[in-house]
Amino acid sequence: MKGSCLCGSVEFNVTDIGDIYQCHCSLCRKQGGSASNSGTVIPFDQLEWIKGKENIKSWVKDTGFRSDFCSNCGSPVPNPLRELEYYWIPVGTVEDGPYNIVANLYTDSKASWGVVAPTGKQYKTMPELKEFIALLASNDHA
Repeated sequence: MKGSCLCGSVEFNVTDIGDIYQCHCSLCRKQGGSASNSGTVIPFDQLEWIKGKENIKSWVKDTGFRSDFCSNCGSPVPNPLRELEYYWIPVGTVEDGPYNIVANLYTDSKASWGVVAPTGKQYKTMPELKEFIALLASNDHA
């Protein structure tokens, strides 16, 4: 599946998106400008950069939160997940699914006007990272 930023100066291919999550925390709302952020996590070997890696800039918050974005258009782009061998993928940058929402994160801090998808597990905060990665990789649509 092909992915890109808004202006097309950053392009990448991903082998398999698998399942996705929606995060309803205030940080994700501010980053994306909407009620939630849709994303997933994939191993390093499932992403290939096509072009524009030199156009990626990083912003790191003092809490350690990292966000990579295109320096031309500001779109979020895949970035390494902490010190793990995984990329966080903003699903809106990848060709359309079908995608299955398997987790809703930070439901206790969702916007008053936000709607939590009826599918997937609901977490008041963030689940254990190992559990979260396993859930996204499971492709268990039951």
